Amino acid sequence: MNQPPKRIDQQHDIAKEIVDTIKKLKTPEGKEGEGSLKDYPIRILVQHAQTFGPELKRQRLETNQVRKFLDAINQLKAKLVGNDFSVIETEVVLLKPKLAYAAARQDAVKALNRVMSEAIDKVHSKADFDRLVQLMESIIAYHKAEGGK
Repeated sequence: MNQPPKRIDQQHDIAKEIVDTIKKLKTPEGKEGEGSLKDYPIRILVQHAQTFGPELKRQRLETNQVRKFLDAINQLKAKLVGNDFSVIETEVVLLKPKLAYAAARQDAVKALNRVMSEAIDKVHSKADFDRLVQLMESIIAYHKAEGGK
């Protein structure tokens, strides 16, 4: 049986779903919209990445298009080991312009920029940063699993 064709805007739909989820994160006390990134349930994060990664591949995102962003995250991860979050907080916020620059140069990066910018806005602690790293690593892992370069 034939499957219906995929909608061209599906990437934006999953990006919007992720952004909406991040915006509505609840605190442990249940206050919606006031949660930080650590409150993003890991199972939902992985489900989102599982859909978003392959969609980025279909949009022809190549890892080299976001390499500077990935490198910056990894450098911050290394810098954070044994240190307080305040050591990297400014640099975490400055990840947003790096990704915005990549998005301005390549349309395939725009949806990733929307998602990660929203996530960065919710990073206020080491636990939040760890969840940001998990989100990015998950998206890239599913992107590569789909055959992304």
